[in-house]
Amino acid sequence: MGRYFGTNGIREVVGDSLTARFVTDMVGAIGEVVGDGRPIAVAWDGRTSSPAFARIASGTLSLGGFEVQELGVMPTPCAQYNVPRVGASCGVIITASHNPPEFNGIKGIADDGLEFTPQTEEAVEKAFAEGKARRVAYDRVGGIRPEEGSIERYLAGVRAQVDGESIRRRALRVVMDCGNGASAVSGPALLGQFGLRYVSINGNLDGRFPGRPSEPTEANLKDLLASVPAYHADLGVAHDGDADRAVFVDEKGRFIPGEKVLTLLAREEVRAAGGGTVVTPVTSSQSVEDVIAPLGGKVHYTRVGSPVVARAMAETKAVFGGEENGGCLFPRHQCARDGAMTLAKVLELLSKTGKPLSQLLEELPPYFLIKRKVECPIALRQQVLAEVPSLLDAGKDASTRVITLDGVKVVTPRGWVLVRPSGTEPIYRVFVEAKDRAAAEQLANTTLEKVEGLIRKLQGTRAEA
Repeated sequence: MGRYFGTNGIREVVGDSLTARFVTDMVGAIGEVVGDGRPIAVAWDGRTSSPAFARIASGTLSLGGFEVQELGVMPTPCAQYNVPRVGASCGVIITASHNPPEFNGIKGIADDGLEFTPQTEEAVEKAFAEGKARRVAYDRVGGIRPEEGSIERYLAGVRAQVDGESIRRRALRVVMDCGNGASAVSGPALLGQFGLRYVSINGNLDGRFPGRPSEPTEANLKDLLASVPAYHADLGVAHDGDADRAVFVDEKGRFIPGEKVLTLLAREEVRAAGGGTVVTPVTSSQSVEDVIAPLGGKVHYTRVGSPVVARAMAETKAVFGGEENGGCLFPRHQCARDGAMTLAKVLELLSKTGKPLSQLLEELPPYFLIKRKVECPIALRQQVLAEVPSLLDAGKDASTRVITLDGVKVVTPRGWVLVRPSGTEPIYRVFVEAKDRAAAEQLANTTLEKVEGLIRKLQGTRAEA
């Protein structure tokens, strides 16, 4: 049986692996496994193929006898927020998040708004492999109707979680880079509802992502970095394609790494709760532990992937969770990565403290987290992983700690290094953290060279065989 779900849904190249037939059969399998008689919600992002694939999904479910509630084009967290509130048995969203424009995908949402569990994904893959899908006679075909007000319902939920009056009084200036993604239909509206002055760049929905690549990395945000000081703004914010992440730029036009914002918000949420658990993957910075421990907080580490983090948060009754890539989860709102909620919390923090973002970040422990990646054929993924421990000299030093929760992470008194395969792309990722930037950069480069050499060696061995 083939595996299609990665760490965050299915993502494939349109017209290659992702075809009309594939979507029909996979959505049919979702209906067969998850549908329980209640309606099924369908939503989509702004990619060029998303409306067409969404209509295929709606039609497939309707012909299977399900009532379909079309939520429309929206951010992924907006769809997750709405699924339980419209009484759906599950949700299907057509999205490929931050992947390049040639990709699209399918993400499943359970009736509680959380992503499908691994067990549900495996059941869907089994049904897909066996060609199972519900088929009904003409007189049992379900209806398809638009669900009005979904975006405003979501934005009202975000506003309810913060002190909107404080935000209005501070009257911050914001530059928002929607990246031509799904936040274009909701992000500027949220800023307007807070009464803020803002400038929108790449604010039109365009699935070709003409303004910049969809992933909000520092290299991709040159326009935002220049715009913040040019407009004398207090901060800049950028979203990825489906707006479940928020990445920030301070008032000086400096890119803020996601782990810094994660640490900052973890501190505030634990402080507000008087303690509690923060859930985060093994890729996250040591600074999270450093800032929440004195406040009565503790960290629960997981494998990488927002579905894993979300489920662990629900199980541990965590007060906050998130990843180092700009994806933060606020359980009082919903256990889902949420770019708009993250933005609202940062606006609230700036408003209540009266401090600039740069000053708040200077209060955090000095760590430098370096990220690298290298292409690796999926066929070699497990072979590479088997040799990574020896590659990193894991376990040779008594002062080191080896964590194999997700990939291989080696923790030393000087810092840590993690090598893990991506769950959504044919690449290996290398993470290195240390308190000295030069040391972190050197270790990252050295580790990357080792992984690249290992992959070349295995490719050569495979070719000879």
